[in-house]
Amino acid sequence: QVQLVESGGGLVQPGGSLSLSCVVFGREVHWYGLGWFRQAPGKEREFLATIDYNGRSSYNTGSAQGRFVISRDNAKNTVHLHMNSLKPEDTAIYYCALGKTEAQATTAREYEYWGQGTQVTVSS
Repeated sequence: QVQLVESGGGLVQPGGSLSLSCVVFGREVHWYGLGWFRQAPGKEREFLATIDYNGRSSYNTGSAQGRFVISRDNAKNTVHLHMNSLKPEDTAIYYCALGKTEAQATTAREYEYWGQGTQVTVSS
């Protein structure tokens, strides 16, 4: 059984930074793409960042580009999302996901497994 477990969410002040981690259990991630999404109350799930099996990454240019960095540690079966310059509008539940292939993936349907989510709240 494949499980993804996120950690690192919490409360942060505007302008602050936060790092999220996601450990994958039950499947070696080395040959799969990984991604991060988020969902704010009343809104659809939004793509943030993706990384392919070889470490090449892409970002949502509006929400994440220039502020968020995705990385992976295959030895630890983990994907990270480091977030800088956080804004109140970044408040959401953040989800990691394991792709169906080795490639980058920007839509939810391209992912096979999802974590349970971790809450990020940006507020003073």
